[in-house]
Amino acid sequence: MLMEEVFERLREFQEILTKRVEIEREVEDIPKSLATQEEVLSRIKKTYVERNVEFEAAEAKVKELRGQLAETEAAREAAEKQMDLISTQREYEALNKEIRDATEKEHNYRKDLQKEERGLAEIEESLRKDESMIKLQESEISEKSTKISTDRDAKIKEIEELKAKETEASSGIEHEVIFKFERIIRSKQGLGIVPVKRSVCTGCYMILPAQFVNEVRSGNKIIFCPYCSRILYYEESEGDSSDQLFIDIESGSLADLEDYAEEGEEEGYDDGDEGEKDGMEDSEG
Repeated sequence: MLMEEVFERLREFQEILTKRVEIEREVEDIPKSLATQEEVLSRIKKTYVERNVEFEAAEAKVKELRGQLAETEAAREAAEKQMDLISTQREYEALNKEIRDATEKEHNYRKDLQKEERGLAEIEESLRKDESMIKLQESEISEKSTKISTDRDAKIKEIEELKAKETEASSGIEHEVIFKFERIIRSKQGLGIVPVKRSVCTGCYMILPAQFVNEVRSGNKIIFCPYCSRILYYEESEGDSSDQLFIDIESGSLADLEDYAEEGEEEGYDDGDEGEKDGMEDSEG
């Protein structure tokens, strides 16, 4: 297979794989929106349970106050009925005090009861709102789950179709090259093969040594950029001429790449180191 055809196949493979990677990320992100809504539903349900506890406590308090109020009213009414039966001043004063105390208690109980009833009504209204919100959220989550499942199945089917196209596009290219190329595309934002213009890699915009550029320009084999690990091919620029095939060696040599390799190893550039090694092996070969 001619190198021009190899490069064309790699560009086609790159386009397909970039699309597949994008869809795979979409598949990963699909459940996230649902997870957020489920978290909201979970918080609403937790609040609903807490308010239910408050409601039960408030309801019990209202029931207790109503009972106390009823008892106090009954005591006051009984004391008032006895007023017609008393015969002494002393009895009158005692009974009158009992009526006043009962009336005061009745007033306080009624005041507390009204306060508790207002609180109970507010909690009850909040519970109704929570119930309505829970039903709405559950309905939306159910609908979204169905849609997500449908979308996910469609995207997975599309991914499988793209994989088949990738296999076809990469036919005839060494498996190791495809493996490295795919890893480069995933780590370099979908760009795994780039042109060299003059002496510059257009992927990382690093100036390449003249001897290395000449190797790329010859187009006899696959060469990886020693800096960004992308596959390189030469693209003629305006002003290029055949005399530039052998650029002045002062602009750089393969020895520069060895210096870079040492620096790269110290800094931990894994992909760069591997790409450089590939480029060097190809150059030396």
